[in-house]
Amino acid sequence: MPTTLFAPDGAWNGKIYSNGWQEPGLGTEPVIEKATGAVLGHTGIASAADVASAAAAARQAQTSWARVPAPQRGDVLRRFAELLVEHADEIAEQLMRETGAIRFKGEWEARMTAREILEAAALGSAPQGILAASAEEGRRSVARRIPVGVVGVITPWNSPLLLAARAVGPALVLGNAVVLKPDVQSALSGGVVFARLLEEAGLPPGLLHVLPGAVETGQALVKDPAVDMISFTGSTRAGREIGSVAGGLLKRVSLELGGNNPYIVLDDADVEAAASAGAWGSFFHQGQICLTAGRHLVHERIADAYTEALVRKAKALVVGDPMTEGVLVGPIVSERQAARVEQIVGDSLAQGARAPVGGTRDGLFFQPTVLTGVAPGMPAFDEEIFGPVAPLTTFGTDDEAVALANRTSYGLVAAVVSADEARAGRIADQLHTGIVHINDQTVLHEVYGPIGGTGTSGNGFNHSTHTNADQFTEWQWVTSRAEIPAYPF
Repeated sequence: MPTTLFAPDGAWNGKIYSNGWQEPGLGTEPVIEKATGAVLGHTGIASAADVASAAAAARQAQTSWARVPAPQRGDVLRRFAELLVEHADEIAEQLMRETGAIRFKGEWEARMTAREILEAAALGSAPQGILAASAEEGRRSVARRIPVGVVGVITPWNSPLLLAARAVGPALVLGNAVVLKPDVQSALSGGVVFARLLEEAGLPPGLLHVLPGAVETGQALVKDPAVDMISFTGSTRAGREIGSVAGGLLKRVSLELGGNNPYIVLDDADVEAAASAGAWGSFFHQGQICLTAGRHLVHERIADAYTEALVRKAKALVVGDPMTEGVLVGPIVSERQAARVEQIVGDSLAQGARAPVGGTRDGLFFQPTVLTGVAPGMPAFDEEIFGPVAPLTTFGTDDEAVALANRTSYGLVAAVVSADEARAGRIADQLHTGIVHINDQTVLHEVYGPIGGTGTSGNGFNHSTHTNADQFTEWQWVTSRAEIPAYPF
């Protein structure tokens, strides 16, 4: 298919986006197709000076943008959503190449991103405040939403388009400017898309800056005095550092971090259906999603039947280049991550776990792996794996299932499957997570339900149509009177 957004001879190649395509301060890095190693182009790497220049320009542009009527800001975002749909096939293939996603994942992410942007655009037509009560006659009291200012958005490589859009969209429509730092591993689908299509949609200059980079770029963005808020999606380790720095500077910070998510299968569950959902929860996108089912907690009475079904499903998955027809599991994102998954599996096997299927890899291609006999204290139970691994731990009572599920510092998502919805609900009520699904798996994403975690999975900020206005605006109290009242002084 002809490429219109990502052609290597495009103006974006080797550049950063800041009031147009600019030379980067820290040179360039190749963007690699994960399955083949082919170079798809080069991304510019922004320096601290680049960040400072972009943040200053964003602050200047934001004041004018905030005066634009909110419905008109929403119109720009609606046009952006239309362009995402027009380019959806091309964007999906780029996601496949950059992130190792299978075709279903690429196509779903491209179209779900358009929905994210449409729902963000609707914020421009929503109420902008409330008429508050007042104890004084003649005093008009209003609480209104005003923009935060300049929002720094730091995104990961695994779902680069969607995870950026859920912050970029609402931030812009609510009157903010954005400095976006996509991961260098997916800087085209996570950065170039926004620069090119928002410009085409009519976003005024200076309101969006796209500055790919690694640690130095991110640190500069967090510390820059012109940046009022940081929205970060990524690892807990990096989130702790960002939260610490941003908190010390009294900046708002929204953190969605890792997860070690329990998938609880009760003894009355439909074993085949539960295993199918569990396989999706652990193996979809090679397990490289923060919502992945990281621990299968299975009642001991059905553990053998569940293991047999899950192993059968793992064996049926075709591993390879996602551009090849029939492939359902693509490559791990990098050699470093593949080696980490391999070590977690190997160390768990050395401590007594067993692998009835998988446990091996060919370069970045890791075979879907089922581990049985997994217990607390093993890496496969305690750590976020971020690979196609399904660790199984058994329990005997509902109380034991709850205790095992909560035996983690993470608190992102959990799922419970049972023929008795009320029983599953009683367990769900005791789980320390920001999200719970009953009779479904853990990897669910919608625009409408709040997505966010507790504990080391985040700081409680949630992304959704119900919560985005709270994230990206401040409340301002305004009172007015026709005349100055009399005071005793």
